[in-house]
Amino acid sequence: MNKDIILTEEGYNEIKKELDYLRGEARNQIAEKIKNAREYGDLSENAEYEEAKNEQAFLEGKILELERKLSNAKVAKKTKKDGVISIGSKVKVFDPQYNEELTYTILGSGEGDPDNGKISNESPLGSALIGKKVGDNVEFSTPNGVIAFNIVSVE
Repeated sequence: MNKDIILTEEGYNEIKKELDYLRGEARNQIAEKIKNAREYGDLSENAEYEEAKNEQAFLEGKILELERKLSNAKVAKKTKKDGVISIGSKVKVFDPQYNEELTYTILGSGEGDPDNGKISNESPLGSALIGKKVGDNVEFSTPNGVIAFNIVSVE
């Protein structure tokens, strides 16, 4: 059984846009590469043909993956409940251990990008933040131990 994938409306639209590109333009580009490679002759010793076929297989796998995501996607609606953190919220937290403020956007499970401050609602920090408000303290486990943050602001 497939698991629901929670996405923001923006995340859903980005995946849909990428899927449309892969199904159209990217497929056409690879088909053209295969056609050109066939013109080089014997396919059994044709590196260009082999490479194009590998690209095609990778592309088709990516298309299947995105189709699966969209078929299992549940679009989370942004809610404005008196500063309560939910999917789509931008949260500023204070890390007392390093005496610094950090900002994260809570997104659906298929959209996390921690290097850019985008965390999944299913990540340890994301799940700890969901449902909390400004002033609350949250603790979550990491491989290096428990980390505690204080919630500074929610947008």
